[in-house]
Amino acid sequence: MQCDHCGTPLDHPGDYCLVCETANCDAVVVDIEESRATLTMLDEDEIVGRYHVTTTPESGEFAPVQVRNFAGRIGDELRRKRPDEVFVTGPREVVSALREDVRYEMYRVRADEGEDAVEAVVKRQGGGELATVDGAPASKLGGSHSTLIGDRKGWEVIRVVAAHPNVKKVIPGPIDASGSGSRTGLRAKATRADDTGNVRLIVRDGSSVQENRVVTTAGNRADGERVRADLNDALDDAGFLAGT
Repeated sequence: MQCDHCGTPLDHPGDYCLVCETANCDAVVVDIEESRATLTMLDEDEIVGRYHVTTTPESGEFAPVQVRNFAGRIGDELRRKRPDEVFVTGPREVVSALREDVRYEMYRVRADEGEDAVEAVVKRQGGGELATVDGAPASKLGGSHSTLIGDRKGWEVIRVVAAHPNVKKVIPGPIDASGSGSRTGLRAKATRADDTGNVRLIVRDGSSVQENRVVTTAGNRADGERVRADLNDALDDAGFLAGT
């Protein structure tokens, strides 16, 4: 494949061109299976190339190392592309390791019946993109209640949510300690979006519950549901999603 802008030969499909300093794709879809990951590079809704990363599954004490190495090799390919967005599907442990390895905007793929991951992403891209908000997660924390449930773990949950580019503000609510106890540890879940596209983040820790308001860039319930699904996928990958 050659650079679409200056014609320089590229080592891998969709690579960022170091000669003219131009990206050759704006999104990458990563479809992760047990022994192979397929990276599909997109320029808007056009497929510009595919690349495969393979691995040999391990079990027992060697499994975590294999997962990290697999995710690291996928991450190396993403860094070659420098995409605006990354869409992923596959095992949670590999996706979690990939999130830790790269710093691109990353979303779980949600495909309808009969669709593959790439088709689902192209359809989503055609639906119009929401405005994004740059800034560190700490800068998105607001409101009159500064105490977070779960202390350090609670802040980790807020960081996962506030890191989403379509989240403008996370406003913590009061902590209610009147619930029933739980031994599952700290858990969180984003609930159904309201008519303005904002969602609630319910965080539970033992018998304590905190309801936090998440202000998004969505302007309606449908777009807010997209953000909610992304948030719950991110919470799932981080091991915090309620019910997991």
